[in-house]
Amino acid sequence: MTVTEMADDVAGLIEARLRIRGEGLAEKLRRGGRLLPRKVRREAEYLLHASEQDQIPKLRMQLDQARIANAYHACLTHLKPLGALERRRALFLDVLESAGFAVFAVLVATVLILIWWL
Repeated sequence: MTVTEMADDVAGLIEARLRIRGEGLAEKLRRGGRLLPRKVRREAEYLLHASEQDQIPKLRMQLDQARIANAYHACLTHLKPLGALERRRALFLDVLESAGFAVFAVLVATVLILIWWL
């Protein structure tokens, strides 16, 4: 897989996972880079820089293939879409957590009001 293909793959995953549109990885990082964790954003920017250098034959020889593979793997690990079952499970846990916090807040408020009245 070439560096340009890796950058295009990461750009496609950013669009699919974060719903950020744009032409290429550069524009998608500019628009939605803040939605990525700092380490993943730094790796995606390195991948973008490497794909730009890959277009120039003299600079292509200077690219660190191991570093590029690590950057691609870091981006892929973070942006890999979850399965449908995992998404439903995460949504259920989020709703359950919100409901539990609301019940806890009401109980605490009730206890505080009872203490204040007595």
